[in-house]
Amino acid sequence: MRAVLQRVIKGSVTVEGRITGAIGPGLVILLGVGDGDAVADAELLAGKIANLRIFSDADGKFNLSALDVQAGMLVIPQFTLFADCRKGRRPSFTDAARPELAVPLYEKFVEMLRSMGFVVETGEFQADMLVEIHNTGPVTIWLDTAEP
Repeated sequence: MRAVLQRVIKGSVTVEGRITGAIGPGLVILLGVGDGDAVADAELLAGKIANLRIFSDADGKFNLSALDVQAGMLVIPQFTLFADCRKGRRPSFTDAARPELAVPLYEKFVEMLRSMGFVVETGEFQADMLVEIHNTGPVTIWLDTAEP
């Protein structure tokens, strides 16, 4: 699994004119599920994101985790994180999981964050989404379970 985390002051996702998810301060998580991913990858990634110290303390240092600050979470499915652009000019997405694997793992990941006490909003799988991200810092982090 791959994730791009953006620390935000607010974020939202809109599908066909309706807001499907919105948060205040927290993390927008663009989540890609790869062809060989399993529940263990979702568990590893959820735990890493919850405990990653990327929020500032009173001294402005990255000492606080999402758990510490009770961050909101907006999880957006993003198969394009598995784009392979090494050949030609059109990306290949063959490394991205098919929907029958990706949807359950995406939902499991969201469920794991919720079980940790986070308020989690979501995008919509296989939809054309308008994502609004108000990145603060800016702080943008790339995580990949294939590269622990």
